Amino acid sequence: MHKDVERVLVSQEEIKTIVASLAARIEKEYKDKNLLVVGLLKGSVLFISDLIRKLNLDLSIDFIVASSYYNGTESTGHVTISKDLSVDVSGKDILLVEDVIDTGITLKSVLAHLQRKNPKSLKICTLIDKPARRKVSLVPDYIGKKLGDDFIIGYGLDYCEKYRNLNYIGVLKKSVYL
Repeated sequence: MHKDVERVLVSQEEIKTIVASLAARIEKEYKDKNLLVVGLLKGSVLFISDLIRKLNLDLSIDFIVASSYYNGTESTGHVTISKDLSVDVSGKDILLVEDVIDTGITLKSVLAHLQRKNPKSLKICTLIDKPARRKVSLVPDYIGKKLGDDFIIGYGLDYCEKYRNLNYIGVLKKSVYL
């Protein structure tokens, strides 16, 4: 375990089980559809990589970069999209893949942005859901695991661009950011 991690919340093995379970559900729903899997970067990079390798579907992938954290532990409420999709999504079935949903502020803004592009459908898949922190009305379609209010890192999740490479999800020690 990394020296800055207080405790592990989701082990590497549990992550593998969650990803396989989500992939099985997604595969059933998107069979024979024009699926575009959109990763919300940077946090979703490990999750989306593992997820799409488990999907036995014809699909395309693209990425969008949006943020409201700016190297902090709380959303600022101001969302910036710094990289948009590179393909036309009108008429496609979009599955937006997110690492964690907490306040929902960033994701709600990204969803509105994507809806303006006229997809056939738009659903959300998140590895981690933190509904207790939600500040906007938003319910993901696919949830890997629900967690509490801890500030988490690992498996794509960061603090100041660090810890993304951990192969588990853990709680960051408060002494690191206070």
